[in-house]
Amino acid sequence: MTETTLQRRAEAVRRFNRFYTQHIGVLHEFLQKSPFSLTEVRVLRELTLGTASTATELARALGLDSGYLSRLLTSFERRELITRRQSEADARQSLLELTPAGRAAYAPLEVAAINEACSVLNGLSAAGQEQLIAAMRTIERLLDRLPPLAAASLRAPRLGDYGWLVHRQALLFGAEYGGDIGFEVFAAQEMAEFSRLSDRERAMCWIAEQQESVVGAAFVAPLSERAARMRLLYVEPDARGLGIATMLVEQSVSFAQRAGYDVLTLTTCGVLNDGRRVFERAGFHCVATEPERRFGRNLIAQTWERKL
Repeated sequence: MTETTLQRRAEAVRRFNRFYTQHIGVLHEFLQKSPFSLTEVRVLRELTLGTASTATELARALGLDSGYLSRLLTSFERRELITRRQSEADARQSLLELTPAGRAAYAPLEVAAINEACSVLNGLSAAGQEQLIAAMRTIERLLDRLPPLAAASLRAPRLGDYGWLVHRQALLFGAEYGGDIGFEVFAAQEMAEFSRLSDRERAMCWIAEQQESVVGAAFVAPLSERAARMRLLYVEPDARGLGIATMLVEQSVSFAQRAGYDVLTLTTCGVLNDGRRVFERAGFHCVATEPERRFGRNLIAQTWERKL
């Protein structure tokens, strides 16, 4: 990545920050008239939800300085918004709880926050609302530092998934390997061929989701009466190393076994070396290697096979 490219992207981030900061200022008009700062409202909300019950948990959940949080909690206690009592499990910790006055103080702030968010959504069509929420989830997923074992789940495809997967995989292949539009044509043909299959006892697709965002996918379709092929396996770059590819491959192998196939194959390019360890752990063996010119690149086509 060149310095100019990084600077251009940094300016785009700054532009979005300015826009969002201004937008949030408009949204929090009610909050600006309340006796609480935004940070105080966040603390009250955590205590209302019961997701954090000690100062240590609050500081960790909200990313607050412990000294600043201590002063804020002392102010809440003085205003009779919270109570403290010593933890029976750890005498060094105090359990925090909102008083009836504290809950009464937070209640109108919660209602106002919901109304403000609804006012934003009401200005958009149903499709626009879904697009906005999806973009927000993407930002959360990319910027949040997920724990190594962040939960991922598999689901069946929904309306729009096939087209989105073609678009997304084409963009990723181009960005990571410099391929041309040929890969998008290939992915579209593969997806169209799969979508025409009607026997779901012999063909299946899995969409991997994490924090309600699509982070991967895999397809299994018949190659012959006794052989199946895994197609278009992919995992988002920021979600790699979390076991998602392994989960998709294992699910594909398990399905192929239940469907009565004798062998499961897949074809990949030599540039996609990250998948080698996943395939080998799942019992696949590389049975053929052939150089080819494809997608605007000189590639090494590899055929992997697993006996079932």
